[in-house]
Amino acid sequence: MDLRKTVLGIELGSTRIKAVLIDEKHFPVASGEYEWENQLVNGIWTYSLDDVHGGIQSCFAALAEDVKAKLGMPLTTCGAIGISAMMHGYLPFDRDGKQLADFRTWRNTITGEAAARLTGLLNFNIPQRWSIAHLYQAILNEEEHVKGIAFLTTLAGYIHWKLSGEKIVGIGEASGMFPIDSAKLDYDEGMVEKFRELTGINLRDILPRVLPAGVQAGTLTEEGARFLDPTGMLQPGIPLAPCEGDAGTGMAATNSIRVRTGNVSAGTSDFAMIVTEKPLGVHREIDMVTTPDGLPVAMVHCNNCTSDINAWVNLFSEFTGVLGVDIDRGELFTRLFNIALEGESDCGGLLSYNYFSGEGVTDLDEGRPIFARMPDSRFTLANFMRMHLLSALATLKIGLDILTQSEHVPIEKLTGHGGFFKTPEVGQRMLSSAVGAPVSVMETAGEGGPYGMALLAAYMIWKGENEALPDYLDSKVFAGTKVSTLMAGEEDVAGFDRFLARYRRALPMEIKATELLYNS
Repeated sequence: MDLRKTVLGIELGSTRIKAVLIDEKHFPVASGEYEWENQLVNGIWTYSLDDVHGGIQSCFAALAEDVKAKLGMPLTTCGAIGISAMMHGYLPFDRDGKQLADFRTWRNTITGEAAARLTGLLNFNIPQRWSIAHLYQAILNEEEHVKGIAFLTTLAGYIHWKLSGEKIVGIGEASGMFPIDSAKLDYDEGMVEKFRELTGINLRDILPRVLPAGVQAGTLTEEGARFLDPTGMLQPGIPLAPCEGDAGTGMAATNSIRVRTGNVSAGTSDFAMIVTEKPLGVHREIDMVTTPDGLPVAMVHCNNCTSDINAWVNLFSEFTGVLGVDIDRGELFTRLFNIALEGESDCGGLLSYNYFSGEGVTDLDEGRPIFARMPDSRFTLANFMRMHLLSALATLKIGLDILTQSEHVPIEKLTGHGGFFKTPEVGQRMLSSAVGAPVSVMETAGEGGPYGMALLAAYMIWKGENEALPDYLDSKVFAGTKVSTLMAGEEDVAGFDRFLARYRRALPMEIKATELLYNS
């Protein structure tokens, strides 16, 4: 294989860093990954930059090993590279490139005052996890480091900077830092001016430059090549695509770029993205971001999705170990997901809240995982697993109800991707029962964000003259892709509605838990 006719996408997700190498037909030919986890340090959800550096290097090393095993050659080059990561957050640096504060991830809910003030000032919903909310909260807190900020970026923007020396982000990633003007494909100038009047800070001096998909965003430098591959095999000079957030790569991976298309990404967090014809009204539960080519997108983002499921599967894995039964963890996930299909549609009266952290949609600054039941609830394994799957989608459904009922945005079909959909049919049926609409899953759904980032990098170097991103994806990537579409039955939909009514009614229990359960 000619490696110059391959493209590399790397995504730094919440629980793993994954790299996917695709060929000219946009098929994955090799991959590598590295598992990691965020840390709660002094009340801040964070990853250290040492972990970021070691993690991405370990991921690339695993990819290089896979290339060697499958293709029989060292990974020395490729046609293009694209970097993606979990969106939002706060990574400030001084003029010498020194990190000024711990990386504050999307998971933090510590910027409530700033988010509320900015939402009022800009007449535009500013969620707590956005970079601008973190910056303004640091200003309100009179944090010493603020006066030294010369560059504020995201995790994807940081890695792109390390690889290319360029302070650039893709427009979808930028839309999770500060509001975007879709007509001008740049930060909204009027809002930039309002922030300058409020704080004295000109954001254009410190935020990364914005580029849409398809435009080259630098090349891999010698230093960048050594950063990614300390062995020295990878050669510099490879073109880099504008880095994107996991929302943008999810849209690309599911071919959900056109107006009125939508997708749901479900992993550690879950979020629904509906491409709209115009910006919507201001709702605290709905973010307005953009596609990688700049169209407005209504986003319902939930901080919590599969973490509680993972915790319970780990417990079951420990139990099987006690019994002396050696079962692969992936197989255990598959079996437990499948048994959820045998559960009652409303989970037999069982209830759980999957809140490991705070949740903006339900206005919680902290989270406490809770499992509860009535004495007469039908406590079976099938109901228990179905309950956890529905709980993972419940907050998303609350946000989507606002989108459909207040803004009258129709949801005719969604495409799902991410770990929640790896087991065939199960995640699809649960999401379909939540939204009351068909849910499709592509054969590449398990590849998720890094595959989507690879597609955006491929578009940069392989697109035709004046070929738009949606046209490229339709004709050159997904034309022959196998798609599975499923619509939940009426009882599944009715059962989810009963579960959600119970979930809403008992929400004060979760609120009270955050007050009473804490580390002494």
